[in-house]
Amino acid sequence: MNGLAGSPSSLAVMILKMTLYPLFHTKIKSFLHPKTKMANAVSGMSVHDDCKHKFLDLKAKRNYRFIVFKIDGQEVVVEKLGQPGENYNDFTASLPSDECRYAVFDFDFITNENCQKSKIFFIAWSPDTSSVRMKMVYASTKDRFKRELDGIQVELQATDPSEMSFDIIKSRAL
Repeated sequence: MNGLAGSPSSLAVMILKMTLYPLFHTKIKSFLHPKTKMANAVSGMSVHDDCKHKFLDLKAKRNYRFIVFKIDGQEVVVEKLGQPGENYNDFTASLPSDECRYAVFDFDFITNENCQKSKIFFIAWSPDTSSVRMKMVYASTKDRFKRELDGIQVELQATDPSEMSFDIIKSRAL
C-alpha cells in the first residue's frame, strides 16, 4: 500500500462518492434523458409545438377566430382552426357533442363607452355525454395546457351548450 489508503482525505472522498454519487447520477440521468418518467409527471401529457404557434398567430396576428384542441394519445394537438371570418356559431358547431375539448376563442366586442375591444377566452368543453375517463384526463391536463398559452384573458368551463351561450360570453367579456 502507498500509505494514503487510510488517510483522512481519501476516506472523506470515498464517503462523499458513496453518498453523493447516487443523487448526482439520478439528476444527470434525468437531465440527459428528458423523456424519462420525470418529464411531465403530473399528467403525462405533452403539448405539441403547433398548439403554441397557432395560439400566437391567433393572439398577435389574428389569423384565426378560434382554435379547437384535442388530446390525441399522450399529446394535446390542434384539431380545428377557425378562419377570421367565422363567428361564434361556427365555433360552437365545431365542438363535438360527446367528447371533451379545449378551445380558445377571440371575441370582438364594443364596450359601453363605444370602444372596439377583443378578449381571448379559454374554454374547457366537457359535455355530460362524454366518458368519465375522458373528463378526468381533460380536467387533470387543463391547467398545465393553459399555462402554455400565454395571453388567456377569460376562462370558461362548460358541460352543456347553455353554459357557453353567446350572452354568457358577452357578459364575461364586459
